[in-house]
Amino acid sequence: MTKLEARYDHVIIGGGVAADSAARAIRAASAEATIAILSADPHDPVYRPALSKDLWTGESADPDSQDLRTVEETGASLFTSTLVTELLPHSHGVVTARGHHIRYGTVLLATGSSARHLPDVHDDRVLCLRTVGDYRHLRTLATDGARIVVVGGSFIGTEIAAALTRTGARVTLAHSGRHLLEHMFPASITARLEQTFAEHGITVVPGFRLMGIGTGQELALHAGAAETLHADAAVLGLGAELNTTLAALAGLDLDRGAVVVDPYLRTSAPDVYAAGDIALFDDPLLGLRHVEHVDHAQASGAAAGKNMAGVEEPYEHSPLFFSDLFDDGYEAVGRIDASLEMREVWNEDRTAAVVHYLEDGRVEGVLLWNTWDSVERAREVIAASQDGTLDVEALDGQIPPG
Repeated sequence: MTKLEARYDHVIIGGGVAADSAARAIRAASAEATIAILSADPHDPVYRPALSKDLWTGESADPDSQDLRTVEETGASLFTSTLVTELLPHSHGVVTARGHHIRYGTVLLATGSSARHLPDVHDDRVLCLRTVGDYRHLRTLATDGARIVVVGGSFIGTEIAAALTRTGARVTLAHSGRHLLEHMFPASITARLEQTFAEHGITVVPGFRLMGIGTGQELALHAGAAETLHADAAVLGLGAELNTTLAALAGLDLDRGAVVVDPYLRTSAPDVYAAGDIALFDDPLLGLRHVEHVDHAQASGAAAGKNMAGVEEPYEHSPLFFSDLFDDGYEAVGRIDASLEMREVWNEDRTAAVVHYLEDGRVEGVLLWNTWDSVERAREVIAASQDGTLDVEALDGQIPPG
Protein backbone atom coordinates (compact mmCIF):
# COMPACT_ATOMS: atom_id res chain seq x y z
CA MET A 1 0.00 0.00 0.00
CA THR A 2 1.26 3.49 -0.88
CA LYS A 3 2.45 5.46 2.11
CA LEU A 4 1.13 8.95 2.78
CA GLU A 5 3.84 11.51 2.17
CA ALA A 6 4.27 14.66 4.26
CA ARG A 7 3.53 16.96 1.31
CA TYR A 8 1.92 16.93 -2.14
CA ASP A 9 1.65 19.61 -4.78
CA HIS A 10 -2.09 18.98 -4.97
CA VAL A 11 -4.42 17.26 -2.50
CA ILE A 12 -7.96 16.25 -3.48
CA ILE A 13 -10.42 15.49 -0.69
CA GLY A 14 -13.16 13.18 -1.95
CA GLY A 15 -13.30 10.07 -4.11
CA GLY A 16 -16.04 10.65 -6.66
CA VAL A 17 -16.33 11.82 -10.24
CA ALA A 18 -15.23 15.39 -9.43
CA ALA A 19 -12.06 14.09 -7.77
CA ASP A 20 -11.28 11.89 -10.77
CA SER A 21 -11.83 14.76 -13.23
CA ALA A 22 -9.64 17.08 -11.18
CA ALA A 23 -6.79 14.57 -11.06
CA ARG A 24 -6.96 14.12 -14.84
CA ALA A 25 -6.92 17.87 -15.43
CA ILE A 26 -3.97 18.40 -13.09
CA ARG A 27 -2.01 15.64 -14.77
CA ALA A 28 -2.76 16.99 -18.26
CA ALA A 29 -1.48 20.42 -17.23
CA SER A 30 1.49 19.25 -15.14
CA ALA A 31 3.28 16.00 -15.90
CA GLU A 32 5.46 16.06 -12.78
CA ALA A 33 3.04 17.29 -10.12
CA THR A 34 2.42 15.08 -7.10
CA ILE A 35 -1.28 14.39 -6.46
CA ALA A 36 -2.93 12.76 -3.45
CA ILE A 37 -6.60 11.76 -3.41
CA LEU A 38 -7.92 11.30 0.13
CA SER A 39 -11.25 9.46 0.00
CA ALA A 40 -13.43 8.40 2.91
CA ASP A 41 -14.93 5.71 0.68
CA PRO A 42 -13.39 2.24 0.89
CA HIS A 43 -13.48 1.74 -2.89
CA ASP A 44 -11.74 3.35 -5.85
CA PRO A 45 -13.57 6.13 -7.74
CA VAL A 46 -16.39 4.79 -9.92
CA TYR A 47 -18.97 6.30 -12.25
CA ARG A 48 -21.64 6.57 -9.55
CA PRO A 49 -24.72 7.17 -11.75
CA ALA A 50 -24.37 3.57 -12.91
CA LEU A 51 -25.29 2.37 -9.42
CA SER A 52 -28.93 3.15 -10.17
CA LYS A 53 -28.75 2.92 -13.97
CA ASP A 54 -26.45 0.79 -16.15
CA LEU A 55 -25.49 -1.81 -13.56
CA TRP A 56 -29.12 -2.94 -13.48
CA THR A 57 -29.87 -2.69 -17.19
CA GLY A 58 -26.52 -3.06 -18.98
CA GLU A 59 -24.22 -5.94 -19.83
CA SER A 60 -22.44 -6.07 -16.46
CA ALA A 61 -23.83 -5.98 -12.93
CA ASP A 62 -20.32 -5.79 -11.44
CA PRO A 63 -19.54 -2.29 -10.10
CA ASP A 64 -15.87 -2.89 -10.93
CA SER A 65 -16.92 -2.35 -14.55
CA GLN A 66 -17.52 1.30 -13.61
CA ASP A 67 -14.05 1.85 -12.11
CA LEU A 68 -12.72 5.15 -13.46
CA ARG A 69 -9.11 3.87 -13.40
CA THR A 70 -8.06 7.10 -11.76
CA VAL A 71 -4.74 5.90 -10.39
CA GLU A 72 -3.72 4.03 -13.52
CA GLU A 73 -4.50 6.93 -15.82
CA THR A 74 -3.36 9.90 -13.72
CA GLY A 75 -0.56 8.57 -11.54
CA ALA A 76 -2.24 10.06 -8.48
CA SER A 77 -1.73 8.44 -5.09
CA LEU A 78 -5.13 7.24 -3.87
CA PHE A 79 -5.84 6.69 -0.18
CA THR A 80 -9.23 5.06 0.42
CA SER A 81 -10.96 4.79 3.82
CA THR A 82 -9.14 8.01 4.69
CA LEU A 83 -11.32 10.58 6.42
CA VAL A 84 -10.03 14.15 6.53
CA THR A 85 -11.07 15.76 9.80
CA GLU A 86 -9.31 19.12 9.56
CA LEU A 87 -8.49 21.58 6.81
CA LEU A 88 -5.94 24.18 7.92
CA PRO A 89 -5.81 26.89 5.23
CA HIS A 90 -3.35 29.13 7.08
CA SER A 91 -0.72 26.40 7.28
CA HIS A 92 -1.68 24.73 3.97
CA GLY A 93 -2.36 21.44 5.68
CA VAL A 94 -4.95 18.73 6.24
CA VAL A 95 -5.26 16.24 9.08
CA THR A 96 -6.79 12.78 8.79
CA ALA A 97 -8.77 10.83 11.37
CA ARG A 98 -5.67 8.68 11.96
CA GLY A 99 -3.60 11.73 12.81
CA HIS A 100 -1.65 12.11 9.59
CA HIS A 101 -0.74 15.74 8.81
CA ILE A 102 -0.25 16.46 5.10
CA ARG A 103 0.82 19.76 3.59
CA TYR A 104 -0.37 20.88 0.18
CA GLY A 105 0.34 23.44 -2.50
CA THR A 106 -3.34 23.54 -3.47
CA VAL A 107 -6.27 21.54 -2.14
CA LEU A 108 -9.66 20.69 -3.66
CA LEU A 109 -12.79 20.01 -1.63
CA ALA A 110 -14.81 17.48 -3.64
CA THR A 111 -16.65 15.98 -0.69
CA GLY A 112 -20.04 15.69 -2.40
CA SER A 113 -23.22 14.78 -0.55
CA SER A 114 -24.46 12.09 1.82
CA ALA A 115 -27.83 10.39 1.69
CA ARG A 116 -30.34 11.32 4.39
CA HIS A 117 -31.09 8.46 6.77
CA LEU A 118 -33.80 7.95 9.36
CA PRO A 119 -32.37 8.54 12.83
CA ASP A 120 -32.38 5.59 15.20
CA VAL A 121 -32.99 3.00 12.46
CA HIS A 122 -30.08 0.56 12.41
CA ASP A 123 -30.96 -2.52 10.40
CA ASP A 124 -29.07 -3.89 7.40
CA ARG A 125 -32.37 -4.38 5.59
CA VAL A 126 -32.80 -0.58 5.47
CA LEU A 127 -30.35 1.26 3.24
CA CYS A 128 -29.71 4.12 0.86
CA LEU A 129 -28.06 3.68 -2.53
CA ARG A 130 -25.01 5.93 -2.57
CA THR A 131 -21.85 3.83 -2.67
CA VAL A 132 -20.53 0.65 -4.23
CA GLY A 133 -21.03 -1.06 -0.87
CA ASP A 134 -24.68 0.02 -0.84
CA TYR A 135 -25.14 -1.35 -4.36
CA ARG A 136 -23.57 -4.70 -3.54
CA HIS A 137 -25.73 -5.04 -0.43
CA LEU A 138 -28.93 -4.13 -2.28
CA ARG A 139 -28.14 -6.80 -4.85
CA THR A 140 -28.11 -9.42 -2.08
CA LEU A 141 -31.51 -8.21 -0.81
CA ALA A 142 -33.20 -7.89 -4.21
CA THR A 143 -33.97 -11.56 -4.74
CA ASP A 144 -36.77 -12.97 -6.83
CA GLY A 145 -40.06 -12.35 -4.99
CA ALA A 146 -38.56 -10.19 -2.23
CA ARG A 147 -40.82 -7.35 -1.10
CA ILE A 148 -38.88 -4.12 -1.42
CA VAL A 149 -40.30 -0.71 -0.58
CA VAL A 150 -38.57 2.32 -2.06
CA VAL A 151 -39.39 5.50 -0.16
CA GLY A 152 -39.17 8.74 -2.11
CA GLY A 153 -40.70 9.70 -5.45
CA SER A 154 -37.95 11.98 -6.66
CA PHE A 155 -34.95 11.50 -8.94
CA ILE A 156 -33.17 8.65 -7.16
CA GLY A 157 -36.30 6.92 -5.83
CA THR A 158 -37.88 6.52 -9.26
CA GLU A 159 -34.61 5.24 -10.75
CA ILE A 160 -34.11 2.66 -8.00
CA ALA A 161 -37.69 1.42 -8.22
CA ALA A 162 -37.40 0.99 -11.98
CA ALA A 163 -34.04 -0.78 -11.61
CA LEU A 164 -35.31 -3.24 -9.00
CA THR A 165 -37.98 -4.60 -11.33
CA ARG A 166 -35.14 -6.26 -13.28
CA THR A 167 -34.45 -8.56 -10.32
CA GLY A 168 -37.86 -10.16 -9.92
CA ALA A 169 -38.45 -8.34 -6.64
CA ARG A 170 -41.95 -7.11 -5.77
CA VAL A 171 -41.47 -3.35 -5.75
CA THR A 172 -43.51 -0.68 -3.98
CA LEU A 173 -42.68 2.99 -4.48
CA ALA A 174 -44.05 5.12 -1.63
CA HIS A 175 -43.81 8.89 -1.81
CA SER A 176 -45.24 11.90 -0.03
CA GLY A 177 -46.68 13.72 -3.04
CA ARG A 178 -49.77 13.17 -5.12
CA HIS A 179 -47.90 12.15 -8.29
CA LEU A 180 -44.43 10.91 -9.19
CA LEU A 181 -41.93 13.70 -9.89
CA GLU A 182 -44.71 16.27 -9.68
CA HIS A 183 -42.24 18.85 -8.38
CA MET A 184 -40.44 18.66 -11.72
CA PHE A 185 -42.83 17.60 -14.47
CA PRO A 186 -46.22 18.67 -15.88
CA ALA A 187 -49.25 16.43 -15.32
CA SER A 188 -49.01 15.03 -18.85
CA ILE A 189 -45.66 13.42 -18.02
CA THR A 190 -46.38 12.39 -14.42
CA ALA A 191 -49.50 10.55 -15.60
CA ARG A 192 -47.49 8.73 -18.25
CA LEU A 193 -44.86 7.76 -15.68
CA GLU A 194 -47.42 6.35 -13.25
CA GLN A 195 -49.00 4.29 -16.01
CA THR A 196 -45.59 2.96 -17.06
CA PHE A 197 -44.64 2.07 -13.49
CA ALA A 198 -47.93 0.23 -13.01
CA GLU A 199 -47.42 -1.68 -16.27
CA HIS A 200 -44.07 -2.89 -14.93
CA GLY A 201 -45.63 -4.18 -11.73
CA ILE A 202 -44.62 -1.39 -9.37
CA THR A 203 -47.18 -0.49 -6.72
CA VAL A 204 -47.13 3.28 -6.31
CA VAL A 205 -48.35 4.61 -2.94
CA PRO A 206 -48.81 8.41 -2.95
CA GLY A 207 -49.25 10.58 0.14
CA PHE A 208 -46.94 8.37 2.20
CA ARG A 209 -44.93 10.35 4.76
CA LEU A 210 -42.51 8.00 6.45
CA MET A 211 -42.50 8.44 10.22
CA GLY A 212 -40.61 5.37 11.37
CA ILE A 213 -39.63 1.77 10.62
CA GLY A 214 -40.26 -1.22 12.81
CA THR A 215 -37.52 -3.82 12.48
CA GLY A 216 -39.06 -7.10 13.60
CA GLN A 217 -39.16 -10.31 11.58
CA GLU A 218 -40.33 -8.15 8.68
CA LEU A 219 -39.95 -4.41 8.23
CA ALA A 220 -42.96 -2.24 9.02
CA LEU A 221 -42.81 1.22 7.46
CA HIS A 222 -45.17 3.58 9.27
CA ALA A 223 -46.67 6.70 7.73
CA GLY A 224 -48.18 9.71 9.41
CA ALA A 225 -51.66 8.72 8.29
CA ALA A 226 -51.40 5.44 10.25
CA GLU A 227 -50.75 3.52 7.03
CA THR A 228 -48.16 0.74 7.27
CA LEU A 229 -46.24 -1.01 4.52
CA HIS A 230 -44.57 -4.36 5.15
CA ALA A 231 -41.35 -5.32 3.42
CA ASP A 232 -38.34 -7.58 3.37
CA ALA A 233 -36.10 -4.60 2.59
CA ALA A 234 -36.42 -0.84 2.24
CA VAL A 235 -34.45 1.65 0.17
CA LEU A 236 -34.62 5.26 1.30
CA GLY A 237 -34.51 7.99 -1.32
CA LEU A 238 -35.01 10.92 1.03
CA GLY A 239 -32.62 13.35 -0.60
CA ALA A 240 -29.06 14.29 0.29
CA GLU A 241 -27.12 16.64 2.54
CA LEU A 242 -24.07 18.54 1.35
CA ASN A 243 -20.83 17.47 3.03
CA THR A 244 -19.64 20.94 4.03
CA THR A 245 -18.63 20.34 7.65
CA LEU A 246 -14.93 20.36 6.78
CA ALA A 247 -15.31 23.66 4.92
CA ALA A 248 -17.31 25.23 7.73
CA LEU A 249 -14.82 24.22 10.41
CA ALA A 250 -12.02 25.68 8.27
CA GLY A 251 -13.81 29.04 8.21
CA LEU A 252 -14.58 29.07 4.48
CA ASP A 253 -17.43 31.28 3.28
CA LEU A 254 -20.71 29.40 2.94
CA ASP A 255 -24.04 30.55 1.51
CA ARG A 256 -27.28 28.62 0.99
CA GLY A 257 -25.56 25.69 2.68
CA ALA A 258 -22.87 25.46 -0.02
CA VAL A 259 -19.24 26.61 -0.35
CA VAL A 260 -18.87 29.97 -2.08
CA VAL A 261 -16.43 29.92 -5.01
CA ASP A 262 -15.22 32.53 -7.48
CA PRO A 263 -15.25 32.05 -11.29
CA TYR A 264 -12.11 29.91 -10.99
CA LEU A 265 -13.68 27.70 -8.30
CA ARG A 266 -11.45 29.18 -5.60
CA THR A 267 -12.96 29.43 -2.12
CA SER A 268 -12.46 32.29 0.33
CA ALA A 269 -9.16 30.74 1.49
CA PRO A 270 -5.96 30.95 -0.59
CA ASP A 271 -5.16 27.81 -2.64
CA VAL A 272 -8.38 26.08 -1.52
CA TYR A 273 -10.81 25.10 -4.29
CA ALA A 274 -14.24 23.44 -4.31
CA ALA A 275 -16.07 21.47 -7.01
CA GLY A 276 -19.09 19.25 -7.45
CA ASP A 277 -22.18 19.21 -5.24
CA ILE A 278 -20.85 21.51 -2.54
CA ALA A 279 -19.78 24.44 -4.75
CA LEU A 280 -22.01 27.52 -4.99
CA PHE A 281 -20.97 28.82 -8.40
CA ASP A 282 -22.12 31.49 -10.84
CA ASP A 283 -23.97 29.67 -13.62
CA PRO A 284 -23.56 31.74 -16.82
CA LEU A 285 -27.26 31.35 -17.57
CA LEU A 286 -28.95 31.29 -14.19
CA GLY A 287 -26.66 32.95 -11.65
CA LEU A 288 -25.65 31.57 -8.26
CA ARG A 289 -26.61 27.93 -7.69
CA HIS A 290 -25.28 24.58 -6.58
CA VAL A 291 -25.97 21.45 -8.61
CA GLU A 292 -25.95 17.82 -7.47
CA HIS A 293 -25.51 15.96 -10.75
CA VAL A 294 -22.67 14.13 -12.45
CA ASP A 295 -22.27 16.49 -15.43
CA HIS A 296 -21.46 19.34 -13.04
CA ALA A 297 -19.14 17.10 -11.01
CA GLN A 298 -17.18 16.18 -14.12
CA ALA A 299 -17.02 19.68 -15.57
CA SER A 300 -16.31 21.56 -12.34
CA GLY A 301 -13.76 18.97 -11.22
CA ALA A 302 -11.89 19.38 -14.50
CA ALA A 303 -12.03 23.19 -14.27
CA ALA A 304 -10.80 23.18 -10.69
CA GLY A 305 -7.95 20.81 -11.56
CA LYS A 306 -6.79 23.06 -14.39
CA ASN A 307 -6.80 26.10 -12.15
CA MET A 308 -5.01 24.29 -9.34
CA ALA A 309 -2.27 23.59 -11.87
CA GLY A 310 -2.08 27.27 -12.82
CA VAL A 311 -4.14 27.40 -16.02
CA GLU A 312 -6.49 30.19 -14.80
CA GLU A 313 -9.62 29.29 -16.78
CA PRO A 314 -13.07 30.37 -15.53
CA TYR A 315 -15.83 27.81 -15.04
CA GLU A 316 -18.56 28.76 -17.50
CA HIS A 317 -20.70 25.65 -17.73
CA SER A 318 -24.47 25.28 -17.31
CA PRO A 319 -24.84 21.66 -16.18
CA LEU A 320 -27.34 19.16 -17.52
CA PHE A 321 -28.90 16.19 -15.79
CA PHE A 322 -30.46 13.05 -17.19
CA SER A 323 -32.34 9.87 -16.35
CA ASP A 324 -33.87 6.80 -17.99
CA LEU A 325 -37.06 5.21 -16.69
CA PHE A 326 -37.87 2.03 -18.61
CA ASP A 327 -38.36 3.06 -22.27
CA ASP A 328 -38.54 6.77 -21.49
CA GLY A 329 -35.60 9.06 -20.92
CA TYR A 330 -34.91 12.72 -20.44
CA GLU A 331 -32.21 15.35 -20.33
CA ALA A 332 -32.65 18.77 -18.79
CA VAL A 333 -30.87 22.08 -18.35
CA GLY A 334 -31.59 24.84 -15.85
CA ARG A 335 -34.44 25.01 -13.34
CA ILE A 336 -36.83 22.10 -13.79
CA ASP A 337 -39.43 23.28 -11.30
CA ALA A 338 -43.13 22.59 -11.71
CA SER A 339 -44.00 25.69 -9.68
CA LEU A 340 -42.90 27.74 -12.69
CA GLU A 341 -45.04 28.32 -15.77
CA MET A 342 -44.64 25.30 -18.06
CA ARG A 343 -45.09 25.39 -21.83
CA GLU A 344 -45.15 22.00 -23.52
CA VAL A 345 -44.42 21.14 -27.14
CA TRP A 346 -45.21 17.53 -28.12
CA ASN A 347 -44.61 15.57 -31.30
CA GLU A 348 -47.60 14.22 -33.24
CA ASP A 349 -47.84 10.84 -31.53
CA ARG A 350 -47.11 12.37 -28.09
CA THR A 351 -44.11 10.17 -27.40
CA ALA A 352 -41.66 13.06 -27.07
CA ALA A 353 -41.85 16.57 -25.70
CA VAL A 354 -39.95 19.75 -24.96
CA VAL A 355 -41.07 21.57 -21.82
CA HIS A 356 -40.02 25.18 -21.22
CA TYR A 357 -40.05 26.51 -17.65
CA LEU A 358 -40.75 30.24 -17.46
CA GLU A 359 -40.56 32.91 -14.78
CA ASP A 360 -41.28 36.59 -15.40
CA GLY A 361 -41.39 35.99 -19.13
CA ARG A 362 -37.95 34.32 -19.30
CA VAL A 363 -37.01 30.68 -19.87
CA GLU A 364 -35.34 29.29 -16.74
CA GLY A 365 -35.09 25.65 -17.76
CA VAL A 366 -35.77 23.17 -20.56
CA LEU A 367 -36.81 19.53 -20.22
CA LEU A 368 -36.11 17.26 -23.19
CA TRP A 369 -38.46 14.29 -22.81
CA ASN A 370 -37.45 11.51 -25.21
CA THR A 371 -35.78 14.29 -27.17
CA TRP A 372 -32.10 13.81 -27.93
CA ASP A 373 -29.05 15.74 -29.14
CA SER A 374 -30.68 19.01 -28.13
CA VAL A 375 -28.96 20.00 -24.88
CA GLU A 376 -26.78 22.67 -26.45
CA ARG A 377 -29.78 24.11 -28.27
CA ALA A 378 -31.67 24.19 -24.96
CA ARG A 379 -28.84 26.22 -23.44
CA GLU A 380 -29.03 28.62 -26.39
CA VAL A 381 -32.79 29.05 -25.92
CA ILE A 382 -32.34 29.85 -22.22
CA ALA A 383 -29.56 32.33 -23.00
CA ALA A 384 -31.53 34.06 -25.75
CA SER A 385 -34.59 34.32 -23.52
CA GLN A 386 -32.56 35.68 -20.62
CA ASP A 387 -30.94 38.41 -22.71
CA GLY A 388 -34.19 39.35 -24.45
CA THR A 389 -33.35 38.24 -27.99
CA LEU A 390 -35.93 35.44 -27.99
CA ASP A 391 -39.61 36.15 -27.38
CA VAL A 392 -41.22 33.40 -25.31
CA GLU A 393 -44.18 33.45 -27.68
CA ALA A 394 -41.86 31.98 -30.32
CA LEU A 395 -40.77 28.93 -28.30
CA ASP A 396 -42.75 26.28 -30.16
CA GLY A 397 -40.39 25.96 -33.11
CA GLN A 398 -37.09 26.34 -31.29
CA ILE A 399 -36.43 22.69 -30.35
CA PRO A 400 -38.31 19.98 -32.28
CA PRO A 401 -39.43 17.21 -29.91
CA GLY A 402 -38.24 13.70 -30.64
